[in-house]
Amino acid sequence: MNSPMRRLALTTLRPKAVLNRGIADTTRSPVHFKCMFSRPSPLATPRLAHGLHNSLSASLQPRTRSFHASACYLSSSNPKFTYGIAASFNAKDHRYNPNTHVFNFNPYNTITERRKNKRLRPASGQDAFFVSRIGESADVAFGVADGVGGWVDSGVDPADFAHGFCDYMAYAANQYQVEENDPLSARGLMQIGYDAILKDETVMAGGSTACVALAKEDGTMEVANLGDSGFVQLRLNAIHNLSEHQTHAFNTPYQLSKLEQEDFEQSNTFGTVQIRDTPKDAQVTKHSLRHGDILIFASDGVWDNLSAQDILRVVSRVMVGAKAWEHTDGGITVGKSLYNFTVDSAGEDELPPSLQSFLAVAITSEAKAASTNTKRNGPFAREVQKYFPNEHWRGGKVDDICVVVAVAVEEGK
Repeated sequence: MNSPMRRLALTTLRPKAVLNRGIADTTRSPVHFKCMFSRPSPLATPRLAHGLHNSLSASLQPRTRSFHASACYLSSSNPKFTYGIAASFNAKDHRYNPNTHVFNFNPYNTITERRKNKRLRPASGQDAFFVSRIGESADVAFGVADGVGGWVDSGVDPADFAHGFCDYMAYAANQYQVEENDPLSARGLMQIGYDAILKDETVMAGGSTACVALAKEDGTMEVANLGDSGFVQLRLNAIHNLSEHQTHAFNTPYQLSKLEQEDFEQSNTFGTVQIRDTPKDAQVTKHSLRHGDILIFASDGVWDNLSAQDILRVVSRVMVGAKAWEHTDGGITVGKSLYNFTVDSAGEDELPPSLQSFLAVAITSEAKAASTNTKRNGPFAREVQKYFPNEHWRGGKVDDICVVVAVAVEEGK
């Protein structure tokens, strides 16, 4: 999220940047914006999403796989859930490659405290994500963070904050010792990651939004959302839950931030106030999951270009094409092969790795195509037209894109 039009005026808010177009110069009170819009050249193939859908539909057919399950199914009166999780991503200044810009979660992978070598980061630009098993339990933690591009104007790489923040959350979840008297919470994990990045002397400054989830073996999920990243819960071809954006002003989301000493000094000199959101400002929601629920967490590179209904249509095409959702006389039901689809083939055949990776790639591809489409007005375009009708904004908004998809699977189904 980088733009020369987003600048911190010593003071109130640090707006997110829009690539070569967006909002500039925040003042104290009220907050005023100056708009200078120009569209970057397209970097995505317009037919990418359509072609991907055709290949997914052809490949995701009911089949039998040999696999080693990542979690054992034990008979119990209480339902137990596992989660197939994958991510897909793309930096705004790079072409999208669905074969390489994808991550499949393995709960037994080793997680290090911090990837200080930038080349080891996923190619997601200023967006970041994490997925981790919680201690030795079957619970999982995952989420996305969207680095605030306005920091570029101060000579700060926003990716350092976002990626470091996610690395610290992943490590904390992985090392967590489950205790009944002190259970981990989504907001608590966000706080741990934030505290760690504030103490990290290699990250001088920066900021990001965050959407963090804990999905538990008992089929419950807690989400802490700060800013304009967010999530949607889909169930049987319908939108079941959708997060709400938190913003201070147009295109200025709630955000965690780390300030340079110079910012503090200027604030004291000029008597201005630096607004700093914290994990306590995150909206926390709790959800009950069912077999076959699809959970999609994404940065605003998705939400600015696709509505929840757009995402539902993409997911529905894949799920119905794979018969993971099936049309019956009684309505939509979950297909019997869902669990097999969520298990990574681990190179045993030429089929794509998993259903969740298909979904993540399909959504990312659709968002990428929409972002460079000058004729398709997405949610961001409609917001600009609402607040700045004289700008005549049309089409998508090019940005980094990051998507995490989780498929909830109940044992024995």
